[in-house]
Amino acid sequence: MTDPDFSRVRQHQKPLPLYAQIKTTLREQILDGSYGEHARLPSENELMTEFGVSRITVRQALSDLQSEQLIFKVPGKGAFVARPQPFQQQARLQGFAEAMSNLGVATHNRLVSLRKVAADATVAERLQVAEGSPLIEIRRVRHAGGKIVSLDVTYVRRALGERLAREDLASRDIFLIIENDYATPLGHADLTINAIAADAPLATLLDVPVGAPLLRMERLTWTRDGQPIDFEYLYYRGDSFRYQVRAERG
Repeated sequence: MTDPDFSRVRQHQKPLPLYAQIKTTLREQILDGSYGEHARLPSENELMTEFGVSRITVRQALSDLQSEQLIFKVPGKGAFVARPQPFQQQARLQGFAEAMSNLGVATHNRLVSLRKVAADATVAERLQVAEGSPLIEIRRVRHAGGKIVSLDVTYVRRALGERLAREDLASRDIFLIIENDYATPLGHADLTINAIAADAPLATLLDVPVGAPLLRMERLTWTRDGQPIDFEYLYYRGDSFRYQVRAERG
């Protein structure tokens, strides 16, 4: 017998092939906690009966979930839910909480510090200010699904930083505050990504061993009218987060 919920999925997503509909249904059940971490998914035979499809269709759906790192397979035992690893698409400019909300993942921030600093040569060049100019530096440890994901070190001009200091930075994205509260539309961001090893301060904040692999990103965000507004160093735990990028040919 076909599951009633699955019938509704098929009714509203007719263009999707059956394996994609099964993948979507299982994916939603994994992300909403219906299947917890390391929970065993129904067997291939059970999924075939539940959805009224062939084995090859079920295997395609499970293969796609495995490619997304949502499940892992143990030979002879079946498919199991992997440790959740949130991801963020880089095809769109989004704040962390905004991206995680689209995945149904709860987030919160721990504000480590907010202080006035003098712009060093790199940050001054990015934000187009004189070296030594007063800036506001904001350090936040970002959590997703109850786990530490990243340390964000943000630099903004002093006037903007003093406004942000009065905001709820524990639960709100700076991007959304700038756009929605300050009526400043954002345009695009320039990104540079490399891998580094965690030094002692980073290891402490991210709760990883010294020397653990981290993904380090520099992100310079511009307003829609072409002004640099926000420069960040983002340090991601290699075991807790991943980025996805779609590259179009032509």
